[in-house]
Amino acid sequence: MGGQGSAAQSDIADAGPDAVDSWLAEHTVDLVQWRRHIHANPELSRTEFATTEFVSAWLTKAGLTPQKMPNGTGVLCDIGPVDAPRIGLRADMDALPLQEFTGLSFASTAPGVSHACGHDAHTTILLGTALALADQELPVGVRFVFQPAEEVMPGGAIDMVAAGAMEGVDRIFALHCDPRLEVGRVGIRVGAITSAADTIELVLDSPGGHTSRPHLTSDLVYAIGTVITGLPGLLSRRIDPRTSTVMVWGAVSAGKAPNAIPQTGMLTGTVRTGDHATWSLLEPMVREIVDGLLAPTGVRYQLNYRRGVPPVVNDEHSTRMFEDAIRMLGPDALADTLQSGGGEDFSWYQEEVPGAMARLGVWSGHGEQLDLHQPTFDLDERALAVGVRVLSNIVLNAS
Repeated sequence: MGGQGSAAQSDIADAGPDAVDSWLAEHTVDLVQWRRHIHANPELSRTEFATTEFVSAWLTKAGLTPQKMPNGTGVLCDIGPVDAPRIGLRADMDALPLQEFTGLSFASTAPGVSHACGHDAHTTILLGTALALADQELPVGVRFVFQPAEEVMPGGAIDMVAAGAMEGVDRIFALHCDPRLEVGRVGIRVGAITSAADTIELVLDSPGGHTSRPHLTSDLVYAIGTVITGLPGLLSRRIDPRTSTVMVWGAVSAGKAPNAIPQTGMLTGTVRTGDHATWSLLEPMVREIVDGLLAPTGVRYQLNYRRGVPPVVNDEHSTRMFEDAIRMLGPDALADTLQSGGGEDFSWYQEEVPGAMARLGVWSGHGEQLDLHQPTFDLDERALAVGVRVLSNIVLNAS
């Protein structure tokens, strides 16, 4: 664990962005070492015990009082005045069940586990922000939320909220790595920036039979085909297309023999929307449509609809706070960004308080743009200091 002796405490006398820049000038090497340590030692969702200890140790060394979550993964830490408004800053800590193929000297040492979504950077940035601000007189209180289990559903954000992470917090902010943006640029938008993501599993059964006599049984494969095309099609006619709602099947299975109507089959897929109101309507609508499609076929079915996460919806005031913080980086730092079809459990915090998420550029500006959730994903480590500056700017500009 590199840099322990140099980054334990800050001796910043003056509050403000200059003090953060001074801290970064002294500790950027530490940020890189922290990120590489976390990257080399990834932990899956709800097993982030070592990462929790790592974060807690550095916060404690800086004179702060971190609070570990009851199950041993996740950390809350407060700084700043207790009689002022309090904002939350959140990072996720878990890795993916994905083998890494980057060839990096600090590549994952855990077989089949890697930080292919940039959570090692998220954790490092939030830790750096806490230490950069630890000795400053701040205009607001800050709660640092180091969250486990973002990559699973139900996600760790629900656990953090249940443990009181949002008690006394007025609004919350987060950064997420974006390999499509160059380092030094940060993208944000008002409104939905991610989508709600639900899972559909449809299990079908029939008596089966010979393909020469489909009229004597219930044709399960025909029924599956009806749902494959009918459900996405009818949803597209029932829901306003401006909500960015899309239903896509990911897997289908039924039968093996060409001359036998199978007895069982299964369909699985996802339905996503960028509109919070539409999200609440999707499950009953899907159930109604599936029942209407399958009723004439005589095939029995069980529909397992699993609600995932709401969309992350950036409220206007929080977005403007983020924009002001990004502009302080320079005239070209602020970037537009599109809504993503992916889900993010940061949205559960927004069920409690307003907030915003922005996309942090991690592409070097040359070469291939390595996408998230790929075994070759890596990021330009200059983005770590950019992330610390942006989150610190939010705090220092708040009132």
